[in-house]
Amino acid sequence: MSHRTYLPALLLAVLSGAAPAHAQDCAQCHDQTQRLSKSTHSAFDCQTCHEGVKEYPHKAPVAKTGCDSCHSDASSQYELGAHAKLHKGGNEKAATCASCHGDVHDAGKARDAAFRRKVPETCGTCHAAISKQFQESVHGTALANGIEASASCTSCHGAHTNLPPRDPEALVNARNIRDTCASCHNNVILSRRFQLPLDRVASFDQSFHGLAAKAGSQTVANCASCHGIHNILPSSDPKSTIHPSHLKETCGHCHEGASDRFSNARMHWTDTRGAPPAVGLIRAVYLMIIPLVVGLMFLHHAGDYVRKLAPVFRGAAPTPGQPSGEVRMLPAERMQHALLAISFILLALSGFALRYPDTWWARPVVQFETYWPVRGTIHRIAALIIVGVSIAHVLALSFSRPLREHWKGLLPKWGDIGDAWRTFLYNLGLRKTKPELPSHSYVAKAEYWAVVWGTAVMAITGFLLWANRYTFQWIPREWMDAAAALHLYEAILATFAVLVWHAYTVILDPDVYPVDPAFLTGKSGRRVRPPEEPTAPE
Repeated sequence: MSHRTYLPALLLAVLSGAAPAHAQDCAQCHDQTQRLSKSTHSAFDCQTCHEGVKEYPHKAPVAKTGCDSCHSDASSQYELGAHAKLHKGGNEKAATCASCHGDVHDAGKARDAAFRRKVPETCGTCHAAISKQFQESVHGTALANGIEASASCTSCHGAHTNLPPRDPEALVNARNIRDTCASCHNNVILSRRFQLPLDRVASFDQSFHGLAAKAGSQTVANCASCHGIHNILPSSDPKSTIHPSHLKETCGHCHEGASDRFSNARMHWTDTRGAPPAVGLIRAVYLMIIPLVVGLMFLHHAGDYVRKLAPVFRGAAPTPGQPSGEVRMLPAERMQHALLAISFILLALSGFALRYPDTWWARPVVQFETYWPVRGTIHRIAALIIVGVSIAHVLALSFSRPLREHWKGLLPKWGDIGDAWRTFLYNLGLRKTKPELPSHSYVAKAEYWAVVWGTAVMAITGFLLWANRYTFQWIPREWMDAAAALHLYEAILATFAVLVWHAYTVILDPDVYPVDPAFLTGKSGRRVRPPEEPTAPE
């Protein structure tokens, strides 16, 4: 303050005998009060921040209150952010409150449209190249055109925290980027207002990328991997990373050798909207087959269970039976069965853990995904085991005559259809007597050939998906999507078949309960009942 302004102020104070505390009094010496009248702090007296002024004129210097006295939450967030850490580390150019909001006497309202439009320019004082990219992007141009709802720098990075991408808590960290983008793109009001697609987040969540990210993978592609980070442009723009002319390069960042036939396919689709025709057909067929087949299995076994325990329900003793002792599995078959059972369980758990990562049984598998792909590693090892068992089975049949002779009992015959139908009618109470069945009946044959079919389908589709670095060069993307759909629905059918059909015949069936020991001893523990006498003509 110069002596020319100080003397009149001193004279006024002496004559009035007062100690003024309002901005108009301070304005006689300080030009900041004129600026303050236009700022967001205009409603506050100077003494709100400059505490301790007891007399007028006051002695210099005057104590200043920090921003945290009023903005404690924002200040605490800032202290946790990258800017504060850089500033504390000695970088005087690191952003402070004043860097973004301006001097306390000029600070504008952060919620004003004008302030929001200037955010990219403000950040650009330090991040010039990034700011330029953003201002040319679809978000930056929308913001410049007055669309306040458009994303700005603070929408993705946060207003005060601004953590680096490698920080697990950062909004732009790989584990959080989906939720950050979804805050706008999963907002129905915003999507309808600006005519944005409503299924982008849902379709990502249902894709392999989305499911793997949800399970904790840090390396799988996310929104920014394809659409860019600051240079996000519509797909119609030739400079966009998702323009047809750039898709091969964009996809090639993760999928080396991806061809045009792969990259130019539709990316965002759900099971019920926009799915490739082959995927829609596979889904429709399996959604019909799965409940039909599993339902018939359940009716078949439920009827058998009730028939065998009917005497118990009536208070009588069940019909006695003796274990047959028949050799059901040779040593080589028992070894193959053990490996098959172990690999199937591992495949089911690790495979469905990708599709349903939030379930309680999936958590032990996916909890390490952030650090190491446990689920995928287990799944691939189990796949190699089951394929190895299949090859060993074929070789054993080729070189072992006893095994081949034993296996011939599993060859299907036309009579199996009649046996299955008559037994089904008997179990439902529509036939009086149970048909006599051979040692290897349609029950065992259905199990065996279902394993053969399921293993072939799962192996072919699984290896197509596993070897994607090579298959993407030759196979259209729609075929890969169809392979993924077939892999999923066949896995669901196979799992239900094991739980409903196989589990009953070897565990829950009253004739073998609590378990058929054939898988351990090779000899069946199934109790043989005497043949029933017909009570009425068929």
